[in-house]
Amino acid sequence: MNIYFLVEGRRTEKKVYPKWLSILIPALKEIKNPFEVEKNNYYLFNGNGFPSLLDNHLKNAFEDVNLILKFNYFVICLDSDDDSVEERKQQVVDFIANNKLTLNNCEIIIIVQNKCIETWFLGNRNVYSRQPHSQKLLSFNNFYNVRTNDPELMGNFTGYDTKAQFHQIYLSEMLLERNIRYTKKNPNEVVEEYYLNELINRASSTNHLSSFKTFIDFCNGINSNIK
Repeated sequence: MNIYFLVEGRRTEKKVYPKWLSILIPALKEIKNPFEVEKNNYYLFNGNGFPSLLDNHLKNAFEDVNLILKFNYFVICLDSDDDSVEERKQQVVDFIANNKLTLNNCEIIIIVQNKCIETWFLGNRNVYSRQPHSQKLLSFNNFYNVRTNDPELMGNFTGYDTKAQFHQIYLSEMLLERNIRYTKKNPNEVVEEYYLNELINRASSTNHLSSFKTFIDFCNGINSNIK
């Protein structure tokens, strides 16, 4: 089983996905060059944001996969930003169709992070302080409590350009309350197994984090196939 990942983020996803994949699919080993693929390998390439992922990288990635002919899945991971999951997914589908891109013996999987990968990280209820000391976090909490409400349904807060930008700041404040510093360059604790497990527990016990659950279900399916 071999997987080619094309992810949107040039910093966070490059750190988070490899760590999470080592936990979720331990038999799957990362390679640094797609032409090194053999058995139970994955290659992960970042698309430098959206729409650069489509405009500058998707065609080349398709060409590599078709040339190598050893990948079973081509997985595209990207943010929905202020669009819906369905709208962002359709943009990818339309781009592929309009450019007449096809893959030989390789299935395309599109995973949309709703609204961004930080939205997923907001789903850890254990690190959420019920009595925050930070006035900023308190105002965020009064606007939308991500411990009790689905982070993926949270809108934007006054003063922020996009939902994704606000969600990242909310996460930084939420973690700072627990003395955990988060930046896109250094995501720190969110890559750890205990943090991932809390997100999985929430997604499996509630109807929250549905786009995250799409990713988990895909990984669980691959893990079962390898076993």
